[in-house]
Amino acid sequence: MTVYPLPAADLKGEGMTSQRARDRLVAILREGGIRDPRVIEVIRNLPRHHFIDQALHSRAYENDALPIGHGQTISQPWVVARMTEALIEFGIPQKVLEIGTGSGYQAAVLAALVPQVFTVERIEALLRQARRRFRQLGLTNLRSRYDDGKLGWADEAPFDAIILTAAGDTIPTRILDQLGPTGVLVAPVGSPSRQTLIRMRGDGQGDFIQEELGAVSFVPLLGGIG
Repeated sequence: MTVYPLPAADLKGEGMTSQRARDRLVAILREGGIRDPRVIEVIRNLPRHHFIDQALHSRAYENDALPIGHGQTISQPWVVARMTEALIEFGIPQKVLEIGTGSGYQAAVLAALVPQVFTVERIEALLRQARRRFRQLGLTNLRSRYDDGKLGWADEAPFDAIILTAAGDTIPTRILDQLGPTGVLVAPVGSPSRQTLIRMRGDGQGDFIQEELGAVSFVPLLGGIG
């Protein structure tokens, strides 16, 4: 397991962002069924308050999605943990593509566990903020790109795993084509009123095994750049 580097002293937090607050969040995640000790450890150590505006720091370790501007949110910690668990359950992938960088929190969680993370964001202002956070945390195994997420990152394909942090009615074919033959894809699928978290696993023969992992709520998967 990759050991997540301890954040700099000014990122450790006090009061509502202290280690005690993070430990309370971990207890909530365990009660909610999160079991993978690798995921638990990363969530415990990663400073989530670093990925949101200072005005919301007191809520950073609540198990809630929070606004990050531009109509986007940082996902609920339980959802981040569940998606990460689902992605690594059958082994640590060497190379992961994330569609929808957002705040950068999900990408940072993955970068603590996976040798290479590639993340694409369509909103330039969000990506600039995320890149600054990645630099401050010293995440050198993470590459980011400003582009239409529906296009994926074809130049770096194939990927051992792909994760989408926004929901469409279906998985875009161009993204699915970038998954390796035995790769794993985790994504929310459905309409704004009804979404399901799914996992697709390649069988090595060109087909996929699909599982439903439960109901979720994500922002819509949009094309283009903004």
